[in-house]
Amino acid sequence: MHTRTVRSLRRGAAAGALIALLTLSGCSSDGGTDAAANPTRSISDDQAAGLPDDQASPVPQESSSPSKGPVLPDAKLTPATGSFTAKEKKFLHGRVPKNMDPAAVLQVGQETCQRIERTAAHDKDAAIGALIAGDLPSADDAIAHLCPKQQPLLDKAATGFADGTRKKPAPGTYRALTSAEGCTWKALGADDKVLASGPGPDAPKKVTAKIPSGTRTFVSSGCYAWLPA
Repeated sequence: MHTRTVRSLRRGAAAGALIALLTLSGCSSDGGTDAAANPTRSISDDQAAGLPDDQASPVPQESSSPSKGPVLPDAKLTPATGSFTAKEKKFLHGRVPKNMDPAAVLQVGQETCQRIERTAAHDKDAAIGALIAGDLPSADDAIAHLCPKQQPLLDKAATGFADGTRKKPAPGTYRALTSAEGCTWKALGADDKVLASGPGPDAPKKVTAKIPSGTRTFVSSGCYAWLPA
């Protein structure tokens, strides 16, 4: 990997951005969580170093989200050449602002599929963490209509939650989806009494949190996302 790309990826980790942002066209496949605070998104240098070189440039996210203003009716969802498939039209429904090329909106969805697939090929935890943290634009719709083979990743992500503040978490053991240093957590009960916390100064790279019964709030920082262990 080029040194420039590694530095770019690591700066993204430090700034709280997902490293798996590609600028690829096309989707190679056929074709939920409620953290209250903005998560501190952190990945390890090992994760950054292992991803493909072309993952440093971000893709505009707003063009893949359902439009809040006037949109093109389905009858006008046509590319300049060729035609869209039925699944592509379902993805585009209600998503293309007027005066925008629907093919450009579709491309962002396809690129989301590419990012999920390429990241999962190297590190499934990184892909699932990105889905949990909401770092992939309209990933649920993209997976449903453009790359349904990735649905198991989305189902797995639905069992976790993002870094930050989690109200009334289910008791159990969870693992952080990062090996970067600086992941800390605490489980708070009534009157914000600390029921459990971790890790200590000699923290392992793989951090787990045991949330006891009676926890009202789970707060974490630098842990990216959590999955049941």
